[in-house]
Amino acid sequence: MPNKNVPPPPSSRKPRADAQRNRERILEVAKEAFTRDGAAASLDDIARQAGIGPGTLYRHFPTRDALIEAVYRTEVEKLAAAEQRFAATMPPLEGLRAWMLLFIEHVSGKRLIIPALNSIAGGSTRLMEGARPLIHTAFVASVKRAIAGGDLSADTDPEDFVRALVGIFHTTAYPGWEQSARRLVDILIAGSRPAPKHAHAASIAQKSTRGKRIKSSGA
Repeated sequence: MPNKNVPPPPSSRKPRADAQRNRERILEVAKEAFTRDGAAASLDDIARQAGIGPGTLYRHFPTRDALIEAVYRTEVEKLAAAEQRFAATMPPLEGLRAWMLLFIEHVSGKRLIIPALNSIAGGSTRLMEGARPLIHTAFVASVKRAIAGGDLSADTDPEDFVRALVGIFHTTAYPGWEQSARRLVDILIAGSRPAPKHAHAASIAQKSTRGKRIKSSGA
Protein backbone atom coordinates (compact mmCIF):
# COMPACT_ATOMS: atom_id res chain seq x y z
CA MET A 1 0.00 0.00 0.00
CA PRO A 2 1.59 3.32 -1.05
CA ASN A 3 2.53 5.80 1.64
CA LYS A 4 0.28 8.82 1.17
CA ASN A 5 2.49 10.94 3.42
CA VAL A 6 5.45 10.87 1.04
CA PRO A 7 5.82 14.40 -0.41
CA PRO A 8 5.90 14.76 -4.19
CA PRO A 9 9.32 15.25 -5.81
CA PRO A 10 10.40 18.88 -6.29
CA SER A 11 9.30 20.42 -9.55
CA SER A 12 11.95 20.76 -12.22
CA ARG A 13 9.84 23.08 -14.31
CA LYS A 14 11.41 26.30 -15.50
CA PRO A 15 10.02 29.58 -14.13
CA ARG A 16 6.92 30.80 -15.91
CA ALA A 17 7.56 33.36 -18.62
CA ASP A 18 5.89 36.14 -16.63
CA ALA A 19 7.96 35.29 -13.53
CA GLN A 20 11.14 35.36 -15.60
CA ARG A 21 10.16 38.71 -17.10
CA ASN A 22 9.51 40.08 -13.62
CA ARG A 23 12.92 38.92 -12.44
CA GLU A 24 14.69 40.46 -15.42
CA ARG A 25 12.82 43.74 -14.99
CA ILE A 26 13.66 43.86 -11.27
CA LEU A 27 17.36 43.35 -12.03
CA GLU A 28 17.32 46.01 -14.73
CA VAL A 29 15.70 48.61 -12.46
CA ALA A 30 17.82 47.57 -9.46
CA LYS A 31 21.05 48.02 -11.41
CA GLU A 32 20.09 51.61 -12.24
CA ALA A 33 18.97 52.29 -8.67
CA PHE A 34 22.08 50.87 -6.99
CA THR A 35 24.31 52.69 -9.48
CA ARG A 36 22.53 55.96 -8.79
CA ASP A 37 21.79 55.71 -5.05
CA GLY A 38 24.15 53.02 -3.77
CA ALA A 39 23.05 50.35 -1.30
CA ALA A 40 20.55 52.81 0.24
CA ALA A 41 18.28 52.56 -2.82
CA SER A 42 14.69 51.89 -1.75
CA LEU A 43 13.52 48.35 -2.55
CA ASP A 44 9.93 49.56 -2.56
CA ASP A 45 10.85 52.15 -5.19
CA ILE A 46 12.61 49.47 -7.22
CA ALA A 47 9.48 47.31 -7.10
CA ARG A 48 7.26 50.23 -8.10
CA GLN A 49 9.51 51.22 -11.03
CA ALA A 50 9.62 47.59 -12.14
CA GLY A 51 5.82 47.55 -12.21
CA ILE A 52 5.40 44.89 -9.54
CA GLY A 53 4.42 44.70 -5.88
CA PRO A 54 6.97 44.51 -3.04
CA GLY A 55 5.86 40.94 -2.33
CA THR A 56 6.88 39.84 -5.83
CA LEU A 57 10.30 41.43 -5.40
CA TYR A 58 10.88 39.67 -2.07
CA ARG A 59 9.80 36.33 -3.52
CA HIS A 60 12.60 36.62 -6.07
CA PHE A 61 15.13 38.29 -3.75
CA PRO A 62 14.45 37.78 -0.03
CA THR A 63 17.13 40.27 1.08
CA ARG A 64 18.83 43.40 -0.16
CA ASP A 65 22.13 41.51 -0.31
CA ALA A 66 20.55 38.83 -2.49
CA LEU A 67 19.35 41.48 -4.94
CA ILE A 68 22.71 43.28 -5.10
CA GLU A 69 24.53 39.99 -5.68
CA ALA A 70 22.09 38.98 -8.39
CA VAL A 71 22.55 42.32 -10.18
CA TYR A 72 26.32 41.85 -10.28
CA ARG A 73 26.19 38.16 -11.19
CA THR A 74 23.75 38.86 -14.02
CA GLU A 75 26.05 41.48 -15.52
CA VAL A 76 28.96 39.03 -15.44
CA GLU A 77 26.85 36.32 -17.07
CA LYS A 78 25.82 38.77 -19.80
CA LEU A 79 29.48 39.57 -20.43
CA ALA A 80 30.39 35.89 -20.75
CA ALA A 81 27.38 35.22 -22.99
CA ALA A 82 28.42 38.11 -25.24
CA GLU A 83 31.72 36.35 -25.96
CA GLN A 84 29.83 33.31 -27.24
CA ARG A 85 27.49 35.51 -29.27
CA PHE A 86 30.39 37.37 -30.87
CA ALA A 87 32.11 34.06 -31.61
CA ALA A 88 29.02 32.89 -33.50
CA THR A 89 28.42 36.09 -35.44
CA MET A 90 31.80 37.78 -36.01
CA PRO A 91 35.20 36.90 -37.45
CA PRO A 92 37.56 35.84 -34.60
CA LEU A 93 39.65 39.01 -34.40
CA GLU A 94 36.66 41.31 -34.71
CA GLY A 95 34.89 39.32 -32.00
CA LEU A 96 37.91 39.52 -29.70
CA ARG A 97 38.18 43.29 -30.09
CA ALA A 98 34.43 43.77 -29.57
CA TRP A 99 34.49 41.66 -26.41
CA MET A 100 37.51 43.45 -24.96
CA LEU A 101 35.80 46.80 -25.50
CA LEU A 102 32.67 45.40 -23.85
CA PHE A 103 34.82 44.27 -20.93
CA ILE A 104 36.00 47.86 -20.49
CA GLU A 105 32.36 49.00 -20.39
CA HIS A 106 31.70 46.31 -17.78
CA VAL A 107 34.56 47.61 -15.63
CA SER A 108 33.23 51.15 -15.97
CA GLY A 109 29.74 50.09 -14.88
CA LYS A 110 31.06 47.99 -12.01
CA ARG A 111 33.08 50.94 -10.77
CA LEU A 112 29.83 52.87 -10.33
CA ILE A 113 28.07 50.09 -8.44
CA ILE A 114 31.00 49.11 -6.19
CA PRO A 115 29.68 51.18 -3.22
CA ALA A 116 26.57 48.97 -3.23
CA LEU A 117 28.66 45.80 -3.67
CA ASN A 118 30.80 46.78 -0.69
CA SER A 119 27.72 46.92 1.53
CA ILE A 120 27.11 43.15 1.43
CA ALA A 121 28.82 40.45 3.47
CA GLY A 122 32.30 39.87 2.07
CA GLY A 123 32.15 43.03 -0.02
CA SER A 124 32.93 43.48 -3.69
CA THR A 125 36.12 41.41 -3.45
CA ARG A 126 34.18 38.24 -2.73
CA LEU A 127 31.84 38.81 -5.66
CA MET A 128 34.66 39.63 -8.05
CA GLU A 129 36.64 36.57 -7.01
CA GLY A 130 33.58 34.43 -7.61
CA ALA A 131 33.12 35.92 -11.09
CA ARG A 132 36.77 35.66 -12.10
CA PRO A 133 36.64 32.10 -13.55
CA LEU A 134 33.70 32.97 -15.81
CA ILE A 135 35.40 36.08 -17.19
CA HIS A 136 38.78 34.37 -17.49
CA THR A 137 37.30 31.45 -19.45
CA ALA A 138 35.55 33.78 -21.88
CA PHE A 139 38.66 35.92 -22.32
CA VAL A 140 40.99 32.99 -23.02
CA ALA A 141 38.50 31.35 -25.40
CA SER A 142 38.23 34.54 -27.45
CA VAL A 143 42.01 34.94 -27.74
CA LYS A 144 42.50 31.26 -28.64
CA ARG A 145 39.88 31.54 -31.35
CA ALA A 146 41.80 34.43 -32.93
CA ILE A 147 45.03 32.42 -32.72
CA ALA A 148 43.41 29.39 -34.35
CA GLY A 149 42.06 31.60 -37.12
CA GLY A 150 45.55 32.91 -37.90
CA ASP A 151 44.69 36.46 -36.84
CA LEU A 152 47.15 36.39 -33.94
CA SER A 153 50.62 34.90 -33.84
CA ALA A 154 50.78 31.23 -32.90
CA ASP A 155 53.07 32.02 -29.97
CA THR A 156 50.59 34.51 -28.45
CA ASP A 157 49.89 33.76 -24.81
CA PRO A 158 46.21 34.41 -23.97
CA GLU A 159 47.24 35.13 -20.39
CA ASP A 160 49.16 38.20 -21.59
CA PHE A 161 45.87 39.65 -22.84
CA VAL A 162 44.13 38.77 -19.59
CA ARG A 163 46.83 40.32 -17.39
CA ALA A 164 47.09 43.48 -19.49
CA LEU A 165 43.39 44.25 -19.63
CA VAL A 166 42.55 43.15 -16.09
CA GLY A 167 45.28 45.55 -15.02
CA ILE A 168 43.02 48.47 -15.95
CA PHE A 169 41.23 47.91 -12.63
CA HIS A 170 44.18 49.72 -11.05
CA THR A 171 43.79 52.79 -13.28
CA THR A 172 40.08 53.57 -12.94
CA ALA A 173 40.72 56.35 -10.40
CA TYR A 174 42.58 58.40 -13.02
CA PRO A 175 40.92 60.72 -15.57
CA GLY A 176 40.80 59.34 -19.11
CA TRP A 177 41.35 55.73 -18.10
CA GLU A 178 38.64 54.44 -20.46
CA GLN A 179 40.23 56.06 -23.52
CA SER A 180 43.61 54.66 -22.51
CA ALA A 181 42.10 51.20 -22.03
CA ARG A 182 40.52 51.27 -25.50
CA ARG A 183 43.86 52.24 -27.01
CA LEU A 184 45.46 49.37 -25.11
CA VAL A 185 43.09 46.95 -26.84
CA ASP A 186 44.38 47.98 -30.26
CA ILE A 187 47.99 47.98 -29.06
CA LEU A 188 47.64 44.43 -27.73
CA ILE A 189 46.07 43.19 -30.95
CA ALA A 190 48.56 44.97 -33.23
CA GLY A 191 51.51 43.67 -31.22
CA SER A 192 50.25 40.09 -31.42
CA ARG A 193 49.56 39.97 -35.14
CA PRO A 194 51.59 37.42 -37.12
CA ALA A 195 54.51 38.82 -39.09
CA PRO A 196 53.91 39.08 -42.87
CA LYS A 197 55.43 36.15 -44.78
CA HIS A 198 57.72 38.37 -46.82
CA ALA A 199 59.02 39.99 -43.65
CA HIS A 200 59.69 36.55 -42.16
CA ALA A 201 61.55 35.48 -45.30
CA ALA A 202 63.59 38.70 -45.27
CA SER A 203 64.50 38.10 -41.64
CA ILE A 204 65.75 34.59 -42.45
CA ALA A 205 67.77 35.89 -45.40
CA GLN A 206 69.26 38.65 -43.25
CA LYS A 207 70.32 36.13 -40.60
CA SER A 208 71.84 33.90 -43.26
CA THR A 209 73.83 36.80 -44.75
CA ARG A 210 75.01 37.84 -41.31
CA GLY A 211 76.17 34.29 -40.64
CA LYS A 212 78.15 34.17 -43.87
CA ARG A 213 79.87 37.45 -43.05
CA ILE A 214 80.90 36.16 -39.64
CA LYS A 215 82.36 33.01 -41.17
CA SER A 216 84.16 35.06 -43.83
CA SER A 217 85.69 37.44 -41.31
CA GLY A 218 86.85 34.54 -39.20
CA ALA A 219 88.57 32.78 -42.08
